[in-house]
Amino acid sequence: MKIIKGDQVKILIGKDKGRTGEVVRCFPKTSRLVVKGLNIFKKHIKPQQGKKGSIVEKERAILISKVALICPNCQKTTRVGYQIDKNGDKYRICKKCKSIITPKTLKK
Repeated sequence: MKIIKGDQVKILIGKDKGRTGEVVRCFPKTSRLVVKGLNIFKKHIKPQQGKKGSIVEKERAILISKVALICPNCQKTTRVGYQIDKNGDKYRICKKCKSIITPKTLKK
């Protein structure tokens, strides 16, 4: 998967079209990801012993094909490419500005 946890993405299709958010979780086997604060649905919780029933809002997973990565350097939606340096390390690069993409979770 070319989009990983911590990346900024823009929704391309659906009710949240045009909105941006940060990737919270990734599911590579099903090609889905969860974006913080987007694609929200309401879940009805039944009352249990000692607790009241309620309606909770949660984020639902969205297909990776419905989002586009936002480059942290040029702030544009872009596709992701890969580059391998002389040491054999593999980096993700922005196809528009050719800079290395590192998500917030990997920055130190």
